Amino acid sequence: MLATTTTTDSPDFLKVCAVTAAVLTAVLIYFATARSIVAIWNSSDTFAHGYIILPISLWLIWKRRNSLSIEAATPCWPALALIAACGFGWLLADLAAVQVVQQYAFVAMIPLTVLAVLGTTVSRAMAFPLLFLLLAVPFGDAFIDPLIEFTADFTVAAVQLTGIPVLRNGTHFELPTGNWSVVEACSGVRYLISSITLGSLYAYLTYRSRMRQAVFILLSIVVPILANGLRAYMIVMIGHYSGMTLAVGIDHLVYGWLFFGIVMFLMFGIGSLWREDRDGPSPSSRQPAAAQPAKPTNGKHFVGAALACAACAAVWPMYAHYIDQAGQDSALPALSSFSGTWKKADAFTQWKPRFSSPSASLYDYYEQESRKVGLAVLYYRDSGDDGKLISSINRLVDEKDTVFRQVAGGIREENIGDKTLALREAAIDSASGKMLVWHWYWIDGTATASNYAGKLIQAKAKFLMRGNDGAAVMVYAPYDSKPDEARAALRYFLTANLTAIESALAVKSDQLTA
Repeated sequence: MLATTTTTDSPDFLKVCAVTAAVLTAVLIYFATARSIVAIWNSSDTFAHGYIILPISLWLIWKRRNSLSIEAATPCWPALALIAACGFGWLLADLAAVQVVQQYAFVAMIPLTVLAVLGTTVSRAMAFPLLFLLLAVPFGDAFIDPLIEFTADFTVAAVQLTGIPVLRNGTHFELPTGNWSVVEACSGVRYLISSITLGSLYAYLTYRSRMRQAVFILLSIVVPILANGLRAYMIVMIGHYSGMTLAVGIDHLVYGWLFFGIVMFLMFGIGSLWREDRDGPSPSSRQPAAAQPAKPTNGKHFVGAALACAACAAVWPMYAHYIDQAGQDSALPALSSFSGTWKKADAFTQWKPRFSSPSASLYDYYEQESRKVGLAVLYYRDSGDDGKLISSINRLVDEKDTVFRQVAGGIREENIGDKTLALREAAIDSASGKMLVWHWYWIDGTATASNYAGKLIQAKAKFLMRGNDGAAVMVYAPYDSKPDEARAALRYFLTANLTAIESALAVKSDQLTA
């Protein structure tokens, strides 16, 4: 009597079910991270393209279903170590509250899960659709400030070459006909992200040569940056020659997207001249005439690989929860216990940093002889996205602020007493006068001016069960014409009061140690 094998018992069916279940399990385990990605898609037009990334990836895989069916599938057990490494990266990012790294670590687990369950041969055959998923992660905030600076440099240089006098102050500049400012919306980050996404897909569909694909993707990065500088220059010139009646309102954005569309159309049009249709024969896709489907691996191996993937992924959120519970502490430092050696004074400015809501704060003003200094201490305990010490939304001055304007900034070191303090310096201008701000982070007893170092210190402190609390410390002083006047006042103030400020912040650390 002949035995029959049902479809549901076949290794191919178990293979599909195993990899699907493993991927869905990863999504469920990291559901909060997946939800944070979708939330950004919903809230930002810059990343709305994320919704189409997964459908495109699935469509590309579906197109290759016939060739994939004859590839030999066998679990790749070493890939489990890569999944565990991504999980550990996610844990560190969670401890330091670096959302974008959490999101990348989670999304990277998806192609790695496919690699672990189906093996290298099948995964290599659909490498691009799997890696294309990484473009769904909302990333680009780190490029905004460099793009703003480049756009301002490009625009001012181009206007000057045109023969029009320009007075520049930071990212703000004045022409005889009006004032302009390069802000986040003018950075071109939207054009850049859109171009990279479209350029990568176009290169995969149009070329088979890895060299041509790489060159076109490189062009999709460089061209929008240069095009945005040219766009900003054209907007300024339109405004200038129209007497500030055109390109100063909503048409400003319309012209920008229209210009970007033309640039992309030309780039893709030129790129099509060297196209290599992927449907044609290629060394990687050509099969021998007598090729037969590879002998399938035992279906139970796929199920085992899927379960192993779930185990490697699940351990990290569980440990993160354990750390959160073990590191909880209800006490906050009593910032009011700070007693400066200078005399308290009336406020000399209405400025306040545009930071997210702190768990505790201190605002005071001091004077000694003719010197005046303001002090702001913003203390943060991790309370979700609305209360982060180090975040891209924390700024000294909001870009839409009509009263205050940051006109300069940089990193410097100051010798305060017997220690060297690394800090950030910013010049703020307003109708009421000029002001110099020195600011830095105080985290787990360590002072730093670096966002990246601050995140690492937070992760270390939380991993050691000390929480990830920290503070932004700011001192500021007015000046008339020379910033050195304010620097001298800030230096004198910190020499007398820095130890007292750090002592007030260290109350929580002492309580935890006890």
